[in-house]
Amino acid sequence: MSEDGERAPEDGRPLRVAVVGAGPAGIYAAETLTRRAPVPVTVDLIDRLPTPFGLVRHGIAPDHPKMRAIRDTLHRALDDPGVRFVGNVEVGTDITLEDLRSHVDAVVYTYGAALDRPLSIDGEDLTGSLAATDLVAWYCGHPDADRAKVETALTGVRRAVVVGVGNVALDVARVLARAPQELEPTDMPQHVLDVLAATPVEEVTVIGRRGPAHASFTTMELRELDGLDQATVLVDPADLELTPAAEERVAADRNATRNLAVLREWAGHRAEPGRVRLSLRFYRRPMRLLGDDRVTGVEVERTAVDDDGRATGTGEYEVLPADLVVRSVGYRGQGLPGLPVDPSTGTVPHEEGRVLREGARSPGEYVAGWIKRGPTGVVGTNKHDARETVASLLADAEAGVIAPHGERDDLVDTLRARGAEPVLLEDWRAIDAAEVALGATRGRARTTMHEREALLAAVRAASGQSGGR
Repeated sequence: MSEDGERAPEDGRPLRVAVVGAGPAGIYAAETLTRRAPVPVTVDLIDRLPTPFGLVRHGIAPDHPKMRAIRDTLHRALDDPGVRFVGNVEVGTDITLEDLRSHVDAVVYTYGAALDRPLSIDGEDLTGSLAATDLVAWYCGHPDADRAKVETALTGVRRAVVVGVGNVALDVARVLARAPQELEPTDMPQHVLDVLAATPVEEVTVIGRRGPAHASFTTMELRELDGLDQATVLVDPADLELTPAAEERVAADRNATRNLAVLREWAGHRAEPGRVRLSLRFYRRPMRLLGDDRVTGVEVERTAVDDDGRATGTGEYEVLPADLVVRSVGYRGQGLPGLPVDPSTGTVPHEEGRVLREGARSPGEYVAGWIKRGPTGVVGTNKHDARETVASLLADAEAGVIAPHGERDDLVDTLRARGAEPVLLEDWRAIDAAEVALGATRGRARTTMHEREALLAAVRAASGQSGGR
């Protein structure tokens, strides 16, 4: 034992852990490892982007500044001397998974679930059909956002349909319905603000295949729709008439109870001239997207929901005119080269966070976050999830399943020798300062820099680049 009560590793150096993914799950895992481990641990927090925070930076809508402020809390973990942020490094490209594992004693995969789930209907490939992942990445300033695709889809849009009744669907609907002056103070990139200001949206319709009892959005997110400067929320009272089974479900779910109360408040709203019509319509599923060169409408089928919550078609169809259709029906994960992912769930097979290969535990490999459990929960859910995984890792360390064996080359030195350009914490601070300075030119707290080269240019321009832990 050392003087502070920590058990010293056998070879005298700390246990080295790489965490792949610097979003909330990865940061919570790193924080738990360095602050609660009974042995000294150092963590390399690796991300393929030059910036940390994952979906907190590139997923939470920019018009939610209070929610995005959670990155201030996450930043404290990055300041821990036992944690080293290593951004702009892609596992599988800059370094193989096998090579990474040779530099550390254990790896925790926390890189999320970034792929969208398609509707798999005719017309989905038309111009004007977007995944919410595409639109969110664009308005949040993600370096990989496809500007041309999104901005072409938004050209001339007057009527938009958003498919899905989760929080991301409501984010998309809210951003599309907001007045330009409401978005101006946000940290959206300037080109995003310019395009949205020039998009003449008159109507946004959110559709879900089941009823309000099964909607997954939170009440706080729902209520925000009724506070927009230029939009009126519309709800069909008929959609709020519940079956006994749905009433029972609502009675047992506090969130559903609150959601239904809010929706019933809005059932008396009427469209107002000159204001965006923001409609929530339930019991409708998209069957095909209409149009030749681009989307002109959505054919939807009315559904009925049985006592088990399954939606089935009724044979009653209607067409919703639309210039833009955004699908927001879930996310799915994909594997890193060399890492198994169950194609049916989009998650890494695991046992209490221990990665399973061909049904057996793979020593030194762990998983946390969405790639572990699927795209469920809120940001804070990742904290409990990460703690479970770290508990398994530390139990394996106590049992000798993983241990520091011999000296190993420093990961950052190896990456630089191979021509990679890892971004460390001081480099990220240079990016952060550049974004704050850019925002100040427009009277904002920050403007997100969206191009990878611009982010790296801010690093190169800064003096005193960080070179070590």
